Amino acid sequence: MEQESGEAHDPVRVRLDFGYDGTDFCGWAAQPGLRSVEAELSAALARVLRLPGVRLTVAGRTDAGVHATGAVAHLDVPAPAWAALPGRSDRTPQQALPVRLAGVLPPDIVVRAAQVVPSAFDARFSALWRRYEYRLGDRLGWLDPCRRRDTVEIRPQLNVASAHRAAQVLLGLHDFAAFCKRRQGATTIRTLQEFSWRREPDGVVVATVIADAFCHSMVRALVGCTVAVGQGRRPSSWPESVLLGRSRDSGVTVMPARGLCLREVGYPSMTDPVALADRARAARSVRVDLAGRTSE
Repeated sequence: MEQESGEAHDPVRVRLDFGYDGTDFCGWAAQPGLRSVEAELSAALARVLRLPGVRLTVAGRTDAGVHATGAVAHLDVPAPAWAALPGRSDRTPQQALPVRLAGVLPPDIVVRAAQVVPSAFDARFSALWRRYEYRLGDRLGWLDPCRRRDTVEIRPQLNVASAHRAAQVLLGLHDFAAFCKRRQGATTIRTLQEFSWRREPDGVVVATVIADAFCHSMVRALVGCTVAVGQGRRPSSWPESVLLGRSRDSGVTVMPARGLCLREVGYPSMTDPVALADRARAARSVRVDLAGRTSE
């Protein structure tokens, strides 16, 4: 895809698709003195693009220890730097960038693809939804020590059907303040599009959570709330009661970070600048919950 402006001197907007093992990171966001995904990826990009610095916009700012296989970010690259990426090779810049990044990134970050996109694309605000998965091992005979970095062990065993039924009452547009760590000026109103539980053939239990966006610790709190029902520690009506309370409930366990992984981010077509821009405008607008309250 060509840059839509058509001006040779205009910066090129590039979409990156990447993943990482979050075990040894403080999370996505750069923090002084700590190892972050943002800092490692930005430094690698600056090195291969020969730029003094690189600013990244990411679809999801994951917490410490959370993994990703379907992360998305964008950056604007000066046209000369973009054109120079292939060097003497016959690769295109899109092909050259992941190859060159593989040579400088640490092994726990992998950039799978780079794509030129319209300037209307915003990795954060153009997203229609984010899909996370949470992995639990609740059967001793089926636990895999090779998956200890991305699967959380629990006891007693989970009744998957009960956890799934409890999750369904949380679907839709709500104020999820009871499941979020509040941040000054940030809304807790979200649309939860899917929250399902299943047991895989190998015995591992997986929760899939999809929403337009998530607030801080929301997925892990939602998982913890329905796990309590699935283990028989809380009644099936409890998640709805927590939701309606609209304040952080100390009874909700925020599950460990290592079981959580960002699997996919959905967008309008990359070939439709109008749809990308419209979605970004809508995502920035004021969210209104079912009670008519607004939050910026």
